[in-house]
Amino acid sequence: MRVSFFAAVILAGAAQADTPVVTVLAPDYFGSSWGPGPAIKDGFEARCGCTLEYRTGDVLPRLMLEGARVQADAVIGLNTDMTLRARETGLFAPHGQELDALTVPVDWEDDVFIPFNWGYAAWVYDRNRVENPPSSFAELVAREDLSLIWQDPRSSGSGLALLLWVDQLYGEDAADIWRALQARTVTVTAGWSEAYGLFSDGEADMVLSYTTSPAYHIVAEEDDSKAAAIFDEGHYFMAEVAGVLDGAAQPELARDFMAYILSSEFQEMIVYANWSYPSALPRADWPEVMRDLPLPDHAIFLDEQAAEDRRGPALDLWLDGMTR
Repeated sequence: MRVSFFAAVILAGAAQADTPVVTVLAPDYFGSSWGPGPAIKDGFEARCGCTLEYRTGDVLPRLMLEGARVQADAVIGLNTDMTLRARETGLFAPHGQELDALTVPVDWEDDVFIPFNWGYAAWVYDRNRVENPPSSFAELVAREDLSLIWQDPRSSGSGLALLLWVDQLYGEDAADIWRALQARTVTVTAGWSEAYGLFSDGEADMVLSYTTSPAYHIVAEEDDSKAAAIFDEGHYFMAEVAGVLDGAAQPELARDFMAYILSSEFQEMIVYANWSYPSALPRADWPEVMRDLPLPDHAIFLDEQAAEDRRGPALDLWLDGMTR
């Protein structure tokens, strides 16, 4: 009996050792219990005959710090305003996927990065507090009756989206816009979660978030009091992307993971797991709650080179407006 038991343990250990492990570098939110990571792990493992593990943290800083020593096969969770810096590390290999299934509202031809979800930056408000939301960015700037919370562009992807959104709309006049917004700003937070939490606690009329944010309240809380103000000038487009690392220990599994990202299973999952638009599903196949949300008429999108070129000058204008 004892011999059989130990034999079973040894065989189980050997089987586990033979199971390949694919490691994905991801942001903290992605691998958390409330993020999309656990369900995606289960779905991919059911297909791949492997174990999927996440290494979580600040993705781009880790890539730049560790370089070729980075211990991962793939990366997920970079956004479109970071991809040039990520690409210039020289750490990425072609993803090897056909992109015909993509349904993002911009032209996407990239053999390194695949968008797995997307959205528009937006100012979200509570209908119980704001009965007449602004219908344009110009109106938001002019309104003195609205209190705002938003994120620091130096530490937050959504804050950077706002920085570049304002830059595209106002150019060299952006410092004046930041001064006007600062006068009605309750606080500028380091990240999205803190800002949205303060807004949810009633600390401001509007918060910088995404056009998809109201879907969470509708589905998870049965609360339709939150809405995104849709602006005439258009909204800043963002996508989150994934890629294969050139030094991957499991390159084929890493590319299989890229293929899984484009699958309908992943795409249907990411809507509720990440409260965002799917990158490879036609709108007719979106959940009703997403189809019913209003969409901007115009996407403001900077390719990675334009975003990187404008980041520094736009940040200088932001600092000028915020410190005077």
